Amino acid sequence: MIRLLTIDGDRNRAQALAMECLEDGVAVRMAETLCEGVRYLLDAPVSLVLAEAGILRMATGDQARLFEAVAPGVPVILTVDAGAKVEDLVKLELQGFRVVTRPFALGDLLAKVELPAKAAPARSDARARVDAVCR
Repeated sequence: MIRLLTIDGDRNRAQALAMECLEDGVAVRMAETLCEGVRYLLDAPVSLVLAEAGILRMATGDQARLFEAVAPGVPVILTVDAGAKVEDLVKLELQGFRVVTRPFALGDLLAKVELPAKAAPARSDARARVDAVCR
């Protein structure tokens, strides 16, 4: 079963996505903050992380390293509004994130993403990294 973690501060948007996930047979966990999301990743494996780009209040390289530490090999897709600047999208993609523009169809998104067969465990220093970011 696909397990998706969504990190989005817009509760209505996250709930709408969660309902779509459930209709498609995708298990979903919702987090409203980056810290809540990465703490969840320390304790539960997921197949995919879908995060609203604006909620990630760190330098882009730090974001990528944090996700790789807590969920190695798990694809992280960042969502952006349709009016996002091309330069910002390129920066995110150069750090290894996939970027999609809202609105998007969940089925189309899942069809384009290569999901890991099994989630790798978090790195041994992951909890310390999360604690340093989420004081």
